[in-house]
Amino acid sequence: MKKFFINNILLLPYLIILKIRHYCYDNGIFKSRKFDIPIISIGNIAIGGTGKTPHTEYFIKQLMPTHKVAVLSRGYGRKSRGFHLVQTDSTVREVGDEPLQMKRKFVDVVVAVCEKRVKGIELLLALPDEVRPTVIILDDAFQHRKVTPSKNILLVDYNTMLEPGILFPFGRLRDLPEQKRRADMVIVTKCPGEISPEERFIREQHLKLSKNQQLAFSTLKYGDPQSVFEGADRRYIYSKYAILITAVANPKPLQYQLLPDYKIIEKMNFRDHHNFTKVEVHKINRKLAKNPKAVIFTTEKDAQRMMEKTKFSKSVKERLFYIPIEVAFINENAEML
Repeated sequence: MKKFFINNILLLPYLIILKIRHYCYDNGIFKSRKFDIPIISIGNIAIGGTGKTPHTEYFIKQLMPTHKVAVLSRGYGRKSRGFHLVQTDSTVREVGDEPLQMKRKFVDVVVAVCEKRVKGIELLLALPDEVRPTVIILDDAFQHRKVTPSKNILLVDYNTMLEPGILFPFGRLRDLPEQKRRADMVIVTKCPGEISPEERFIREQHLKLSKNQQLAFSTLKYGDPQSVFEGADRRYIYSKYAILITAVANPKPLQYQLLPDYKIIEKMNFRDHHNFTKVEVHKINRKLAKNPKAVIFTTEKDAQRMMEKTKFSKSVKERLFYIPIEVAFINENAEML
């Protein structure tokens, strides 16, 4: 109780700043820009992975048959500044790992990075007619209020949403919990494949959404392992032993996915978006040399950074695979937009 009180005192200046900021946007003191084409914002109010990229990819696939889709991301972790169109041969350093993953997966979709969302949208709308988007998805933009989206989608993690709503760094929240009222749709992500009526009811009551807010529940589906490097030997997938290397907010779901089929003999987890150093690459080489029968697994996002590294041994390149993931909605209409 004493710790909770002290934390609240320390967080008071941050809390006041957030409340003033939202008050200014809500009352027109700070201006928010509207655009003539549909803008879909996808984001969260908590730190840690809620599945923004796979959900963005889900909506890309849903919109592609009827729209010219563009995705605008901040490009977290990139070393460049300003507006950049992502190409399939871009580097993580130039555009960030998640935008690069989406571009390589959807080569006909315009993917761009820009830390200023309004400027990014303006430049996308200035593209030539043949590629000018008719809908733009803003990745990780729920907090960024300089743009008024046509649809605001908030993601919350099934496994952590019932935790006390405390602001970072003492809790998981990076914005005020009451800001969920701005969401047109709330998606409870990373659910188990089947949810009991009781568990669903508990989360519905916890969210306290209005009648105008749509609620959906989604789960993650894991695909077959894919090679990170050309020339990988798929026979290693049938090994009983695995080394797991991740640089994501929460590696546990992937670990649990692998456990029924593999004994995980080594785990290396780095902070989210971590850029692997030469020392770390050599360490991975040595770990495999000590465990020559093992296969190495990573995430699709990490694979974007790993494939740029030239110092991996031949043995690592033959055994390194990523596990793709995609979103599936539970007992919901497939037409979510």
